[in-house]
Amino acid sequence: MARTALITGASAGLGVEFSRQLAAEGYDLILVARRAEKLAEVASQLQAEHDCQVQTISADLSLAGAPAEIEAQVTTDIDFLVNNAGSAGPHLLEDRDWQEQDAFLRLMMTSVAEMCHRFIPGMCERGFGRVINVSSFAGRITRAAGGNYGPSKAYLISLSQELALMTKGSGVAVSALCPGFTHTDFHSSGDLSEMKAGLPEFLWYDADVVVREGIAAVEKNKAVAISGRLYRWLDPIARSRLAAGLIKIANR
Repeated sequence: MARTALITGASAGLGVEFSRQLAAEGYDLILVARRAEKLAEVASQLQAEHDCQVQTISADLSLAGAPAEIEAQVTTDIDFLVNNAGSAGPHLLEDRDWQEQDAFLRLMMTSVAEMCHRFIPGMCERGFGRVINVSSFAGRITRAAGGNYGPSKAYLISLSQELALMTKGSGVAVSALCPGFTHTDFHSSGDLSEMKAGLPEFLWYDADVVVREGIAAVEKNKAVAISGRLYRWLDPIARSRLAAGLIKIANR
C-alpha cells in the first residue's frame, strides 16, 4: 500500500516540485492550496505522469480554521507532510492594516504549528513520518527587511529543531528546509521580479535541486537543511559575529 504525502502551497513553485518528486518516489498525494482550478490542473498532470492517487483540498491557511478543515477532509494516514504554503507578506511597520499582518503571521507560523500538531502524533504512533517545514535562508540572518518574512522563517527553523528533538527515536524526522534564491513564480511579480532582475544568476538555484536536497536531508534526520552549495558555504559566515556587526553598520 502506497504511503501518502500532504503538501501545502501545492499549486505552484516548490509545492509542485515536491509533489512531482514524491510521486516519483511512490507516494500518493494530497495537494492543498487556495486555487482549486490550478490544483486540479496540477493533479491531472501528476496522475498522467505517475501512477498515483491525488486528492486536492482547496484551503486558505491564513484563515484560523483551515488546518482543522484540512484534517477533516483527509481520509488516510499522512506519512510525509510538507508545510510549504507562504507569501512575501506585508511590511510590519509601513503597512497599517493589522488584519493583513495577522493573516500573514497565521499563514507563515501558526498554521505550520497547527499542521504539525494535528499530523505528527499519528506519525509517532505508527512509527514512521517525514515533515519538511519550508523555511528560508532569510531565517538564518537578521537584517532590516520588513520585520515579517525573515522572523517568520526563523520561527520555522526553531520549531523544526525542537520537534526533531521531541520525535527522536520515534521513526519521525522533522526538518526545516532553508533555500536561498530559487527559480519559482514566487519572484514573478511586482517588486520581487525587479529584485530578481537585479541579482546575479549565480545566487539562484532551480526548484528541483532545492526539493531534492530537502527530501534527502529529512531522510538523513537533518533538523536544518541549507539548500545550495553556495548558501551552505555562506551560512556560517552569515551567522558569525563579524557578519552581524557588518549588518548593523549597513542598517545605520
